[in-house]
Amino acid sequence: MNHKRASRAQIIAAFASIYIIWGSTYLAIRYAVATIPPFLMGGTRFLVSGVLLYWWSRYRGAPKPTRVHWRNAVIAGGFLLLGGNGAVVWAEQLVPSGLTALLVSILPFWLVIIEWARPPRKRPGAAVLVGLVVGFIGIIVLVGPGDVAGQSNVSTIGAAVLILGSLSWAIGSFWSRDAELPESGLLTTGMEMLGGGVLMILVGAFSGEFSRLDVSHISRASAIGLAYLITFGSLLGFTSYIWLLDKVSPARLGTYAYVNPIVAVLLGWAIAGETLTARTAFAAAIVICAVALITTARSAPRPQSS
Repeated sequence: MNHKRASRAQIIAAFASIYIIWGSTYLAIRYAVATIPPFLMGGTRFLVSGVLLYWWSRYRGAPKPTRVHWRNAVIAGGFLLLGGNGAVVWAEQLVPSGLTALLVSILPFWLVIIEWARPPRKRPGAAVLVGLVVGFIGIIVLVGPGDVAGQSNVSTIGAAVLILGSLSWAIGSFWSRDAELPESGLLTTGMEMLGGGVLMILVGAFSGEFSRLDVSHISRASAIGLAYLITFGSLLGFTSYIWLLDKVSPARLGTYAYVNPIVAVLLGWAIAGETLTARTAFAAAIVICAVALITTARSAPRPQSS
């Protein structure tokens, strides 16, 4: 379909998918890692999703990828999924799902900084610079000392891992943009999921997660969380995003970056009973405003989904 043939209802449904589903995946991860080791959980999710996306793309006529395509896809999967999503699944053992989404939402900050640091050194405009400063203030309010705007309940280690994970996702986004990969977005996503899923399983194996995995003790909530992440978070979410790439402007599509944290915070508070303090709400407002300011001044980044 082209822009004219995409109905308003279809576009609304696709936006609802990336807004609500991607925002809810942070809560699903929280339940999934409660009784499933994080890297094994994430690796299983992406291996299953990757196989299905790869098969569907090839079935629909996408050309067979080359060795160079596979090499680049595995590298991208390492940065995006092992580094980016791996940080999320590991940190959610320490950080509430809503705060995880807020910390991950700083992805546009890293994208701007990397563009500024690497040749040809694209200097950000005034609005983006203001957004960077405001966002930095928001992060300080969220994870700073307890006497900054009230008591903080964010794990320092967890927050640091999430910030570095967001950097890894930003690096992977630039690699995916510049590297030689298949023309089919779904095929590329499937290949990256396969590569990242294998890497996550390997990390889980080397870190002793198989010895901690007891299938008989996996809770129903964890099993449902993993199934939700595979079907809705990966398959439906990414399919909707790729479809929207050809239907709406980058600025409009980029709004997911500051809607997802709001959805995640509200779901974590309403369903999982996560604490929503005045400090968290204040920091969330600052960070989301900063992300909105930066995102509206740039093209839509490679999506970071949990």
